[in-house]
Amino acid sequence: MPEPNQNTLARRKDIIAAMRDIVPAIGGVIVDEDQLRPYECDGLMAYRQLPMIVVLPENTGQVAAILKYCHTNKIRVVPRGAGTGLSGGALPMADAITISMMKFNRVLEIDWDNRAAVVQPGVTNLGITRAVEHKGFYYAPDPSSQIACSIGGNIAENSGGVHSLKYGLTTNNVLGLEMVTIEGEVLRIGGKGLDQTGYDLLGVITGSEGLLGIVTEVTVRILRKPETARALLLGFNSSEEGGNCVAKIIADGIIPGGLEMMDAPAIKATEDFVHAGYPLDVEALLLVELDGPKVEVDYLIEQVGAIAKACGAVYSRISESEEERLLFWSGRKNAFPAIGRISPDYMCMDGTIPRARLAEVLTGMQVLSQRHGLRVANVFHAGDGNLHPLIMFDANQPGELERAEEFGADILKLCVEVGGVLSGEHGIGVEKRDLMPEMFTKDDMKHQERLKLAFDEDELLNPGKVFPTLHGCGELKTLHAREVANKFPDIPRF
Repeated sequence: MPEPNQNTLARRKDIIAAMRDIVPAIGGVIVDEDQLRPYECDGLMAYRQLPMIVVLPENTGQVAAILKYCHTNKIRVVPRGAGTGLSGGALPMADAITISMMKFNRVLEIDWDNRAAVVQPGVTNLGITRAVEHKGFYYAPDPSSQIACSIGGNIAENSGGVHSLKYGLTTNNVLGLEMVTIEGEVLRIGGKGLDQTGYDLLGVITGSEGLLGIVTEVTVRILRKPETARALLLGFNSSEEGGNCVAKIIADGIIPGGLEMMDAPAIKATEDFVHAGYPLDVEALLLVELDGPKVEVDYLIEQVGAIAKACGAVYSRISESEEERLLFWSGRKNAFPAIGRISPDYMCMDGTIPRARLAEVLTGMQVLSQRHGLRVANVFHAGDGNLHPLIMFDANQPGELERAEEFGADILKLCVEVGGVLSGEHGIGVEKRDLMPEMFTKDDMKHQERLKLAFDEDELLNPGKVFPTLHGCGELKTLHAREVANKFPDIPRF
């Protein structure tokens, strides 16, 4: 992480006074060490750092004033949502103001005609569905942490969930944003219309991990709840058979609402925790949800059942009620805390691979598990190849955290080697920051840096995240000119 700015630390009292002028509400500025402690990390608890101060603004004007002050005084800023992120994207800094957006927690408008909801970024993912379900609507992306994670954090990391295969990630369900730049300028991007002209700034901001600005309002797409939804549990004697079944389902043109897979360690841990009725004598379990008109769902269940049988399924169970369907999903959505019950610590990775390489990567992970001497359980969005290996370790044992980090890095390198990417929905943060060169060339990285610096040339927003080493504007321009000269040496220079 960047070294703390001693000049900023020396001005801490003045900064606190300025923040209290901007946010005068009781509890709006947190400065005591004990009260700062809950903000020292996000869901990646292996890395911790107390923030200099935490500010909880209540409206866009206060956010703009805070950022303008920070820009003028060259003070670093770390935006924070609910703190459920798993990549260290909200890791504080000792010389930075952490801005928590959790007081932005209101649903502002529900536009039934345009099938859109306007909400503040601190509204939880599940809170959006709760606000519209009485009229038969819902918000499609559903991360496992949806009961707690905020829509602002979902935008920062481009979160997905178990139903992203059919309905898309956050970027496919966000229609518009209000964002405040580091200079304190308030921008409105996109809206309720289905298409926007000009550059795709909405796409740039979604998944930008707090490096470009702070989102203060969100317009999302809401969908009609499907007429029918049923889930199947399919068990296999090997992960290879389960992976082949996934590939054949998609190859047959069937796009389930959800298509998840768990290996034996994850199945056992989850069943012991939730009692969802999962079979304990299989090596791989597929959870397939089909939704739509009843006649279509009934037909597709038969089709998927036949594919599974041809792929060697040794267990099959179909939900017969809405309660049973939700019970099936409760196991999958509680898989992470289930692993937490059997291991002192765990690290949840997030790589994405081509579906056809699934069996190969799962086998490779077992080899890596033996090499590093640490257990791994696999829970993942099999339909879109988004893996979530859970590496189990004990941070109190010397060297185990370092081994877990090395194990995780090797898994992500394997994902890239087979044609995948470093992250499917958790973001890069600090966890994968130093692995970025595994996936991107130097030129790729420089272009991304130029985009970051176009929004934040002083590198004040969420520093130390995503980029292993961030060049300054002047340095990037010098590098660019030198490289052009080397490529075209015969062109006269003046």
